Amino acid sequence: MAGKKGIGSKVRKWTEERFNLKQVVGLLLNIFPVIYGELDQRLDIKEGLQKLLKKPVPKHVNFWHCFGGITFLLFVIEVITGIMLATYYKPSAADAYNSIKFIVNEVPLGWLIRQIHAWGANLMILCLFIHMLRVFFHGAYKNPRELNWMVGVVLLLLSIAFGFTGYLLPWDQLSFWGTTVGTEVAGGVPFVGRLLLTLLRGSENVTGDTLTRFYTIHVMILPWFTAIFLALHFSMVKRQGIADPL
Repeated sequence: MAGKKGIGSKVRKWTEERFNLKQVVGLLLNIFPVIYGELDQRLDIKEGLQKLLKKPVPKHVNFWHCFGGITFLLFVIEVITGIMLATYYKPSAADAYNSIKFIVNEVPLGWLIRQIHAWGANLMILCLFIHMLRVFFHGAYKNPRELNWMVGVVLLLLSIAFGFTGYLLPWDQLSFWGTTVGTEVAGGVPFVGRLLLTLLRGSENVTGDTLTRFYTIHVMILPWFTAIFLALHFSMVKRQGIADPL
């Protein structure tokens, strides 16, 4: 209880030192009339939002149907916190660990952003598994939703790839040996194992090249593929609706 109190007081103190809440609220109150006033007259923002958001919710929808949305919310949080961490992180063998120490110990609320990013990744994978189990046991993967199920499987694999590539970035003993073991598993694949191992590591062993390669995959490649498959997933859900349970 004392720990939670300490965290709350730290966040409140940091916020009060940097923001005047009255000014922020006043600014928001000045912005909203513009968005729903002059801009709305020209772009019909309000009408477009109503068409997008006003959808009837089927009666069978319950708590278990919320995990897809929770997973997406956690993904958005991961993107935001990841961008914040990337402004200080240095993806090189010489500087990676020290940059993490700097984020945690020196950057204001850096420790909090890093913990949100780390725990958010674990929760996202958990919620995604629950979401897919719900879809499987409700039979929502059957005709005509087979393609959407396959897109969901790809999103699961992308999420696991996010976790695996991000695990190495702290560049400490735990992440180093964990990645060593993980890439050895890929190296055990028949016929193409050695090629996969070299492709992942950038050499025969886990080195600074591996760190740079994982960072590139984590922040430049996976987000784009995930955004594309999320757009496909949401468009199919919107078109086909939510499936009735068996």
